[in-house]
Amino acid sequence: MYPPELSHAMKPLYIGLDVHKEKTSVAIARPGANGEITYHGSIATSLITLERSLRRIAKSHNRTMQDLRVTYEAGGCGMWIARRLAQLKVPCLVAAPSLIARPPGDPVKTDRKDAEMLARLLRSGDLTAVRVPDETDEAIRDLCRARVDAIDDLRRTRTRLLGMLRRLGHNYNGRTHWTQKHRNYLRELSLPFAAHRVILEEQLMQIDQHEERIARIEQNMLGLLDAWRHKDLVAALMGFKGFKHIAAMVIVPEIGDFTRFAHPRKLVKYLGLNCREYSTGSREIKMGITKCGNPHARWILVEEAVHYKPAPKVSRQLGNRQQGLPRWVKELSWKAQNRLHHRFKALASRRMQHNKIKVAVARELAMFIWELGVRMQSLETPQPTNA
Repeated sequence: MYPPELSHAMKPLYIGLDVHKEKTSVAIARPGANGEITYHGSIATSLITLERSLRRIAKSHNRTMQDLRVTYEAGGCGMWIARRLAQLKVPCLVAAPSLIARPPGDPVKTDRKDAEMLARLLRSGDLTAVRVPDETDEAIRDLCRARVDAIDDLRRTRTRLLGMLRRLGHNYNGRTHWTQKHRNYLRELSLPFAAHRVILEEQLMQIDQHEERIARIEQNMLGLLDAWRHKDLVAALMGFKGFKHIAAMVIVPEIGDFTRFAHPRKLVKYLGLNCREYSTGSREIKMGITKCGNPHARWILVEEAVHYKPAPKVSRQLGNRQQGLPRWVKELSWKAQNRLHHRFKALASRRMQHNKIKVAVARELAMFIWELGVRMQSLETPQPTNA
C-alpha cells in the first residue's frame, strides 16, 4: 500500500481524519497491532491548519512528515487534501466509504470514533483506496456533469409545462413533442386566464435558456478537447458505433485510468453493471444489477447500447469518425458491432424485457471499451501523478 522504505528506522504513525465542511477530527494510531490509538482533537478544515497540525504531530513524536500515513474518506470535501499531502510527500490514502467495515449494531457514531476507526483500519491495511484523479481530468469531468445537470433541468421544465397544459385539457395531437411544429403550437396557444399565460411564457423562456446553456457547455467541451491529454482516447472511442464527442467525453474522465482494472469484469463491477446474487445451500437467486458504481458512466453505456440493435453497418457518419484511426481500433469496433448485435438479437428472441436487454448489452460494451482504453493508454506518454 505504501513504499516500505522510511526516512529512518522509526516506524510510521497512522493518522485518521474525519473531514467535514468546517472542522476535521484527528486521531493517531501508533505502530503495532496493539498500539495505542489517541484522539488528537478537532481542527479547522483548511490547508494551513492541517499542515500545521501534522507538523506538530510529527515533531512531538520524533518523526518527520514523511513518516506519517494519513487517510480520510472520499466525499463531498474533494481531493484537495490528498493533492496537498502529495506535494508534501506525505502518503495519503483516500478511503472508499462503501467498503469500510463498520461494526454492526453500534448505536453511537461521533466524529471522534470515526477518526479513530480510520486510523486503526489504516494501520491494519483494511481500507480500500479510491483513485485520486488528475486535476484536469476532474475539471473536464465536472463540466460533463454540469451538462447532465442542465439536461435534467430542461427535462423538468418541459415536464412541468406539459403537466400544466394537460390539467387544462390542452393535448398536442402531433407525433413528437418539442419539434418546431410543437413549439409553434405552444406559441399560438391561447389560455383564458392571465396567470396561466404568465406560467406558459415563463416556462417557454426557461426552456430556451436551458437549451442555450446546454449548447454553451457542449461548445466549451469541444474547445477543451484539443488540449486534453486523452484526446486520442476520445477519438478512438468515437470510432465505436453510437459514440460522438459528448458521449466519449463523458465516459473517459468518469473511468479515468483504464489500466487500474486488471480484468474487464472489474470495470463492470466498478460501473455497477454486475448482477446481485443471493445463493445459499441449493438455492441460487440472481437479481438485478448492483448500481453501486459510477452512475454517470453507467447511464451513458446503457443509452448507447440501443445503437447495437440494428444490423452491423459502418454508416457514413461512423466512417467519417473512423478516418485516421489505427486499423486495430476499426477492427475492434466492427467486432463489437457483430458481438453486441448478436447478443441483442438473442435476448430479444427470448422475449426479455427491452431495458434488461440494454443493460446486458451495456455490460459487454463496457468490456470492449476496457480493451480499447487499456491499449490506448499504454501508448500515451506517462504523466506525473498528483497523488
